[in-house]
Amino acid sequence: MEIARAARTLAEQVAAGELAPSEIDEACFDTAIGMNDVPPVDLCIRTSGEQRLSNFMLWQLAYAELHFSPLLWPDFGADAFDAALNDFCQRRRRFGMTDEQIEAQGA
Repeated sequence: MEIARAARTLAEQVAAGELAPSEIDEACFDTAIGMNDVPPVDLCIRTSGEQRLSNFMLWQLAYAELHFSPLLWPDFGADAFDAALNDFCQRRRRFGMTDEQIEAQGA
């Protein structure tokens, strides 16, 4: 829903002559989607054993790491949170790049 709303907003701006189609890029879309004042999501924790995003923040979660917990939200306490953070710390963040591309950048 939020992606469709952002696309509609940009289409309306183009139709009104306020924006050229060539000006639409990821940064422009990010502004239209809202939440552009929120830092990028690094980690999304999904509880209850579900392993899907359920159409939740699809744009913002593009490069987020995902952690799935079998615990229900009320039972997700400090130990489960620590486990999610430890899991996150073991990952190599690639932001859509291959390992070879990261190594070529010297990261």
